[in-house]
Amino acid sequence: MRRGRLCAAGAVVTRFASLGDAGERLVPAVRDRVDAWIDPCVLAIIPNGVPVAEPLARGLGLPVLAAPLDRSGDPAAGPLPRLDGRTAIVVDDGVETGTAAHLVGEAARAAGAAYLVLAVPVCPREAQPVMERVYDEVIALDRPMVRRDLRWHYDDFDVIDEAEAHRRLAAR
Repeated sequence: MRRGRLCAAGAVVTRFASLGDAGERLVPAVRDRVDAWIDPCVLAIIPNGVPVAEPLARGLGLPVLAAPLDRSGDPAAGPLPRLDGRTAIVVDDGVETGTAAHLVGEAARAAGAAYLVLAVPVCPREAQPVMERVYDEVIALDRPMVRRDLRWHYDDFDVIDEAEAHRRLAAR
């Protein structure tokens, strides 16, 4: 069993203007750690991880790769790129139950990631133990005591569909 550490990034943030705003706010928290990681890349959970991952990757000067996910509970819906020896920074719009982040983390490890970081705007404290079993580090801007619907944390929960997520990544 892997054991990670949870990094609370600065002051508690309970509301984000949008998914993009959340990604921009993640930049300073991740930037503080990125120099310690080997060959880092951002792995965006499709679809709503993409609007969070884009400003994060841009702010760090890192590539963004797609992490397709079958949210029915099956493993990743498509193959992940090979991540041999790399640090994978897995990004989503937040954690509710942790199922999506857990599945993508396991798939990234199977794809060869040497070090796994989960970088999310929101990760409830009750999900922390599950995330720490998969990830070496968890960076969350807000760690509420209890799980809430992610929409609660956003003024504009500007969700996108899978086609739009893939289009945005292809345009990068």
